[in-house]
Order: sequence, then C-alpha cells, then structure tokens
Amino acid sequence: MANTLQSKKRARQNEARFAVNKARRARIRTFLRKVEEAIASGDKEAATAALRAAQPELMRGVSRGVFHRNTAARKISRLSARVKALG
Repeated sequence: MANTLQSKKRARQNEARFAVNKARRARIRTFLRKVEEAIASGDKEAATAALRAAQPELMRGVSRGVFHRNTAARKISRLSARVKALG
C-alpha cells in the first residue's frame, strides 16, 4: 500500500485514469462490435457506415493513449478488408 503522500496521490490519480480509460475502451469496443454485427449480417452498406463511424473513435483512442497506434491501424485494416470482401 502507498505510504508517502505522493504515492497516495498517484494511486488516486491512477484509479481515476483507469476509470476514464476503461470507459473509452468500452465505447470503442461498442463501435467495433457494431461493425462486426453488420459484417455478420452481410449488409455491406451498414458495415461501411459502421466502419466509417468506428475509425475516428479508434484513432481518438490512440490520441488519448488508450490504444497503440499500430493496434488501431491493424484493427481498421482488417475490418475494412472484411467489409470490402462483402460484395
């Protein structure tokens, strides 16, 4: 357990930051799930629209430090390839 005032404050900050990041991750996962569901249903228009909505959310997560840049790029790349293959 934290002993010094500084380490106690850091522990509080970490808890708050964890809660914010957890909410951001959950929000991004929701957008990704909508793309997955649209792909599974076979609706190319809905999948394209969902992917367009998910891309900025993912990149926002990168800029906020929730995801690594390459992770987001990989997810977008794989999802866009699957949407493109729906034809």
